[in-house]
Amino acid sequence: MTVEEIEKSLFEMRDISYKNFHEKLIPTVDPSSIIGVRTPRLRSLASEIFKQSNYQAFLSSLPHKYYEENNLHGFILEKFKNYEQTIEALKKFLPYIDNWATCDLITPKIFKKHLDKLYSEINLWIKSKHTYTIRFAINMLMRFYLDDNFSTEYSDKVAQIESEEYYVIMGKAWYFATALAKHYDKIIIYLEENKLDIQTHNKTIRKAIESYRISKEQKDYLRTLTKTK
Repeated sequence: MTVEEIEKSLFEMRDISYKNFHEKLIPTVDPSSIIGVRTPRLRSLASEIFKQSNYQAFLSSLPHKYYEENNLHGFILEKFKNYEQTIEALKKFLPYIDNWATCDLITPKIFKKHLDKLYSEINLWIKSKHTYTIRFAINMLMRFYLDDNFSTEYSDKVAQIESEEYYVIMGKAWYFATALAKHYDKIIIYLEENKLDIQTHNKTIRKAIESYRISKEQKDYLRTLTKTK
């Protein structure tokens, strides 16, 4: 499909009420660039394009004009079966991501088979000056390195990120709240020993308290760790 055909398909799927709702969720995105296409329909279109193997022109047409084109781009990347191809495509795409929603939807399954090599890329992304490249690095650490292969080395990487960007801070807090739910005894130290900046510290506590995976006793204790200044 050509870029023009893809845009035509997106507008045919338009849902104005969804557009109006979505505009409030992603304030960093120009409302005029939001068409209003629901995620299941975007995923379905991505599958159709991928099966036809004619997505290269679309992936190369950066920057995209519409928010949904960015999301479609991410969904297509997720379908790649080759690790190196996925990394190269991501390196080209990451600098153009301009919102948390597009950033957070990309989780290539192929990464799970290449965690050692992926960690090297994460170490580069996490040092970026681009907000959503840093957030993407945090997301990858959260999604692929918090289970059997967990190490506080990864948590240290997130804790050491210095940024005043709201969406980086929220990404860090999301990481630590999730890590608390999975490795409470190892992660609570980051709060007890003041290893996080105050914004990440307090937002982590707030997110953890909202989690059903944190016990009432743990939540009560977390509340005592909240900083006032």
